[in-house]
Amino acid sequence: MPPKHWADLDHEARIEALAELGLPRFRVDQIARHYYGRLEADPLTMTDLPESARVAVRDALFPELMSPVRVLDADDEETQKTLWKLHDGTLLESVLMRYPDRATLCISSQAGCGMACPFCATGQGGLDRNLSTGEIVDQVRNAASTMQRSGGRLSNVVFMGMGEPLANYKRVVSAVRQITRPAPEGFGISQRSVTVSTVGLAPAIRKLADEDMSVTLAVSLHTADDELRDELVPVNNRWSVAEVLDAAAYYADRSGRRVSIEYALIRDINDQPWRADLLGKKLHRALGSRVHVNLIPLNPTPGSKWDASPRERQDEFVRRVIAQGVPCTVRDTKGQEIAAACGQLAAEER
Repeated sequence: MPPKHWADLDHEARIEALAELGLPRFRVDQIARHYYGRLEADPLTMTDLPESARVAVRDALFPELMSPVRVLDADDEETQKTLWKLHDGTLLESVLMRYPDRATLCISSQAGCGMACPFCATGQGGLDRNLSTGEIVDQVRNAASTMQRSGGRLSNVVFMGMGEPLANYKRVVSAVRQITRPAPEGFGISQRSVTVSTVGLAPAIRKLADEDMSVTLAVSLHTADDELRDELVPVNNRWSVAEVLDAAAYYADRSGRRVSIEYALIRDINDQPWRADLLGKKLHRALGSRVHVNLIPLNPTPGSKWDASPRERQDEFVRRVIAQGVPCTVRDTKGQEIAAACGQLAAEER
């Protein structure tokens, strides 16, 4: 794991760490206001700290966690993908997407992914390691700082980059709390503007529900029948579609939030009309009005046999899901010319 960072520590641990440097506890609040409020990560710029202490604070609590390897722009510079190199040479990706009414950051929770979904570039690369809380949180600070310099504000964060967030549960929940708490304890982004995705780790979904947070849960379902889902999402061999939807319903009950169902539409694999009917029926039965389907046109990876469905089949799929009483929309895809699908840039770099 990476060296200890400010964002890895809770309040008491920060007090203790500063005490070891000979600094009083009120410095915790000062440093936190710089990091979360002013988006500064270099204590040398924190002028209300004693000059004699700044280097020690930097060395002890603010190591450089990541450095940019490549930054690619698309969509008239509205989409920016960054490939980061971590302290141990591990690669991760984040994508900043600007829309007229918001700015959304897609962040990674793991370097690589162990879920082995065959149509996903990250899944095919395997899992390198979990990210630390600091590595997750600092992706957000970097993007928020980028937006601030351009006169904007980061408004939304989605855990839909590399990795399965609920397989790195403790660190992801800690990061969510720091993303959503008001300064000086966090970046002050609304919990309702944070989305945590999962391929369907049913026990962890229930555990997340009991955290009493109001983040959006996004379940990457991709098909409603177990036979195909065993192939597309191998973790389905442990937790079936019925178990995943039951856990999602529990989350909706506990959080009061509508669950998002992510469905990557793959030509001749999961785009048949009867699958749309089955999806709508199962979701309506399990979740009623507390669900929305987010249909994703597949972003093919080079050399892959998986391809996007034609537009007319996509439109028919949407119509059939809606006919079952379940809202369904198509995701606005961005960044295809810069390999914005999860893991593509890291795979190219390797």
